[in-house]
Parts: sequence; C-alpha cells; structure tokens
Amino acid sequence: MTVLRHQRIGIVVDVQNMFYSAKHQYNSKLNFARLLEFITRGRQLVRAIAYIVQTPDIDQTNFITMLKSNGYEVKAKELKLRPDGTAKGDWDMGMAIDTLAMADRLDVIALVSGDGDFVDLVNMLKSKGVRVEVYSFPYSTADELRSAATEFYTLGQDLLMNSR
Repeated sequence: MTVLRHQRIGIVVDVQNMFYSAKHQYNSKLNFARLLEFITRGRQLVRAIAYIVQTPDIDQTNFITMLKSNGYEVKAKELKLRPDGTAKGDWDMGMAIDTLAMADRLDVIALVSGDGDFVDLVNMLKSKGVRVEVYSFPYSTADELRSAATEFYTLGQDLLMNSR
C-alpha cells in the first residue's frame, strides 16, 4: 500500500499489550519514538494516544514523561484489584470510544495491539470509511485481527530499544 502524505492519521497504542509482547518475544522493550515515526511515515498526525494501566508497585513517571515528550497523549487508569485477588486493567472500551469519536476526522486509524477483542471495532471503523492499520508483533496478534485490518504491519526487532 502506498502511503499518501495528505492522509490524516490517528494512532492508539495498547501499551500493556505491546510491553508484554516485546518482553516475551524479544526480552526487550518497544521504542515508542521509533514506533511513531514508523507508523506516520510522513503523514499528518492528528493524535497519538498511549493507554496505560498503572499498578501501585511500579512508578511509571519517567515512562509517561518520555511518551509525552515524543508526542503521545497519555491516558492512564489504575489497576483494579478484585475481592477474589484477581486484577482487571484494560483500556479496550476507552480505546474503542476514542477511535470512534475520532473516526470522522481521520483517513487512517493505526491500532497498535494484537488483541483480538478489537475485531468488531476494526470492522465498525472500516464501515465508516476509515482505513484501519494494525501494528503488532508477529506471534502475539490474533489471526482474526490481522484479517479484519485494512492492512497489517508486523513490528520487528528494529523497533525495539537498543536495536540500531
């Protein structure tokens, strides 16, 4: 697919999904500055949002500062601990609402996640005439998400920290 410079693009990043995928597949971390460059490729960036789940035992202040300094808007929520000891913390609904709210002002939405829960969202966005590009690591992307995307882009080791 040819990237058109006039395309208006919005980027939504499922940080937890990307963090654990990079950690488990490569024992590394994603370079979020390089990721933004890779996705935009000269297109008009309207908005880039990174969705984070915060846990009480991990200080993410420096990470959030780095994201903001690289052009990301950061949305954070606290991990919810249930009475049975399990925990819940995802942004699926928030990401869906934000992308649907932005869809009328964008030509392309880049979804940075391999989570198959986003298939219905991708199909809804495409029905609104928005091109949906999915970016994720090869072994942590649901097959149905790859199929639903207008275009799927594999994230490789060149987008990891200390990889240049």
